[in-house]
Amino acid sequence: MSGWVNADSLVWKAKQSKVDAQIESWDLKTVLSKISAATGWEIYLEPETDRVVSVKFKNLSPSEALRRLLGDVNFALLTQTNAPAKLFIYRTSLQEATQLIPVAQEPKGKSTANKAIPNELIVTLKPGSKESIEALARRLGAKVIGSAEDLHSYRLQFKDEADADAARETLATEKNSIDVDSNYSVGSPTRTEKLQLSSPPPPFSLKPKVSTDASKVIVGLIDMPVQPLAPGMNEFLLPSIAVAGESPKMDGQLSHGTSMAETILQGLSLATQENGGSTVRILPVDVYGTSTETTTFDVAKGIYTAINAGATIINLSMGGAGESKLLSNLIQESYKSGVLFFGAAGNEPSTAPIYPAAYSEVVAVTAGDKKGNLAPYANRGSFVDVIAPGLSVVQYNGQSYLISGTSASTAYVSGTAAAYRASGKPPAQVETAIREGLAVKPGGNRSTVKP
Repeated sequence: MSGWVNADSLVWKAKQSKVDAQIESWDLKTVLSKISAATGWEIYLEPETDRVVSVKFKNLSPSEALRRLLGDVNFALLTQTNAPAKLFIYRTSLQEATQLIPVAQEPKGKSTANKAIPNELIVTLKPGSKESIEALARRLGAKVIGSAEDLHSYRLQFKDEADADAARETLATEKNSIDVDSNYSVGSPTRTEKLQLSSPPPPFSLKPKVSTDASKVIVGLIDMPVQPLAPGMNEFLLPSIAVAGESPKMDGQLSHGTSMAETILQGLSLATQENGGSTVRILPVDVYGTSTETTTFDVAKGIYTAINAGATIINLSMGGAGESKLLSNLIQESYKSGVLFFGAAGNEPSTAPIYPAAYSEVVAVTAGDKKGNLAPYANRGSFVDVIAPGLSVVQYNGQSYLISGTSASTAYVSGTAAAYRASGKPPAQVETAIREGLAVKPGGNRSTVKP
């Protein structure tokens, strides 16, 4: 923003960070459109939120000006690097601010992630295979760079794509003893951004309930590392597990894993009926290590590790375009054992399937408001099953952050499902309640989930 913009009787002096206004009677949408024109902000409004604005002031700061202009309507401002700031206007909750006031959309670049890694293969040794993975790698001219021993699956790296293709052809003649799969790159999840201004969040009041192992419900959070959470939440965390190398130190910037853990707990708190607390716990499984990307091999390894440690709900706030045989088979077999999976539908927006959400055993979650209106960024293909809030405000080191996207939607639904499981409902009944209660309906409507 440069200079200042005069929008009728609303003057926003960007360089001086001062605002003048002399408004007799404007409706809220008119005010927001003027603010958008003056600032370049993308503004999202909770549908059916309105008020008549009548104010007169000079030289107020942007924060003070917004409070005067919006009155008792809540707001949160998200600033972004190299992208327009976003202002959310709402009465009930920030997650319901989904109606975009007409402004230029943020351009979306094409991701280079989610493609098959050209010089890698995943091989799975079937029962009865007589050749060790080390001997197989030597024969194919490859290096073993990852192993999931319990799954009998291994990540092989070749000198180049041609060598990997040649090995695939060789192994095609040995399909009775070896399965061959591509390994796909999965990009880093949605970035988290600090809120410059926001109304104070409500305190987290849910308490962890002591339980026997039989009554405990564990949510496997397959994601980036989880840092210390907001007050009252840390007691819900189990010791974290890393499957892609040592987890890095995450000082300063909020990690995606932390934001998903807090969002799961928010969903859990909203859906928990009992006053005595909850037996639900979150098991963080880091599948990224020090990299900004992971692979379908490490995601599968993380899922298996979480389930082996007792997780019966798996949160997958990530995804890509590649179909992994290893990942699909693992999810299929685990689902038969009563494990519930929830996956992010993606933020393109498009109708193209995103995996693992698009596997039939996974509940694919897109983003929208409580009336079923899809968020403008959210995927909406036929593979999508349910809709949930796509915005979450979390706290880290005393700072408020906004998380937007189907990642947050997925975490909310995982928390809701965990509350239902903790109330004693069997997996099939929980899945039915989620799929029917939050289903994406024709015309953009959905019903209300009832525990």
